[in-house]
Amino acid sequence: MPTVRSGPVIGLTAQLVVLAALVATVGLGTAGWLAGAGYAAVTCLMLSRGLYLSGASRLGPADRVTLARGILVGAITALVVDSFERPTPVGLLVALSAVALTLDAVDGQVARRTGTASALGARFDMEVDAFLILVLSVYVAPAAGNWVLAIGAMRYVFVAASAVLPWLRGTLPPRFWRKVVAAAQGVLLTVAAARVLPDPWTTVVLVTALGLLVESFGRDVAWLWRRRPAPRRANPLLPVPASHLRVPRPALVARSGGTVHSDWRPR
Repeated sequence: MPTVRSGPVIGLTAQLVVLAALVATVGLGTAGWLAGAGYAAVTCLMLSRGLYLSGASRLGPADRVTLARGILVGAITALVVDSFERPTPVGLLVALSAVALTLDAVDGQVARRTGTASALGARFDMEVDAFLILVLSVYVAPAAGNWVLAIGAMRYVFVAASAVLPWLRGTLPPRFWRKVVAAAQGVLLTVAAARVLPDPWTTVVLVTALGLLVESFGRDVAWLWRRRPAPRRANPLLPVPASHLRVPRPALVARSGGTVHSDWRPR
């Protein structure tokens, strides 16, 4: 088990070092520190569990790149939570986001070139992306409006809905446009977080991000709906339970000219 957990533990240690550096440089508060440390602990536990279930003994080269990106997302999380209590160094937050988005394009190339692509790596990459989008949405929402939270929450709403609607758990076919939309969310939210555009243009950027996301999720939901399993129907060849049979019995209703008229009544 030590080899299985070594990668995540190294990531946890590195995250704590980064948080300590933020404390020493920009003055990270208690809330930000706890948020970053909590994020790091959950990431360590979930990644360790993923490695154990997949039977892998260590992180692959691409997974290490994703882990580095995850550490940056932990630092961004700490800064965003800290922004509720004090002014945030916007330049640092935007710089960390830009590096994290750049690394998002690197880990996939590393996986393909080294032949180390895996289901665990793909899931790890997706979860880091989703959480970065959520955190950036939380940061932008106070200035732009709470509707921006829909951008970060949409993926998690989809996951929650799939727990109730089994047909949403189907396997979606690969689609390049889905990757483009996911990458665009991080870029557009980072632009909004940088506050370099006038407010009306920032709103346009965020509406564009939400519109792209709704279109992408809507197309996937429609695809899954059209291919949902058909409801089970009773097999006409199976015997009918005796309790469901109606057994007729004659009942006299009238006599006319010596002729007996009867009907059939169910029991």
